[in-house]
Amino acid sequence: MKARLLVAAAALLMLAGCNEDSPDAKLPPPAALTADAVGLFCGMNLVEHPGPKGQIITRSGLAPFWFSSVRDTVAFTLLPDQPRDIRAIYVSDMGRAPSWEDPGATNWIDARKAFFVIESGKEGGMGAAEAVPFGERAAADAFAAANGGRVVGLAAIPHDYVLGSDAPGERGGAPGAPPADLD
Repeated sequence: MKARLLVAAAALLMLAGCNEDSPDAKLPPPAALTADAVGLFCGMNLVEHPGPKGQIITRSGLAPFWFSSVRDTVAFTLLPDQPRDIRAIYVSDMGRAPSWEDPGATNWIDARKAFFVIESGKEGGMGAAEAVPFGERAAADAFAAANGGRVVGLAAIPHDYVLGSDAPGERGGAPGAPPADLD
């Protein structure tokens, strides 16, 4: 009888580990940036623009939503008319990028764990102020020291910084929704 209970308990634990809604569920992997990636808001090819990029993976999407700037990536999470079933947000780790002109194809980091330099005056892919992401605090601090700005986490990026007059929210979306909850 005890053996049956142990086997049943082990089976339940294994099934629980497969539950996608579990708070410990593994994030889906980021996609590599290719020449086929087109920005959701701008409709332009991402590899033709400098600066960090972003991608958002949703439960309902077959492919990631691509963004030509991190600023647009963050704006997507704030706009109420965008999908709310976000599974993962990835941004370019500029500390591992070959250069500003070539932010890299596979150096993605989870945006919830990134350090962002805002208010640096560095322009992103669409010519607007950028939230420049780094995987390590020291790299973000060094960038801020060289380019100005301040280092913040994703949740501390001011909404008006990404939803300003030239942000996607002003091109048709209504700003004001809270950031998407991620699994």
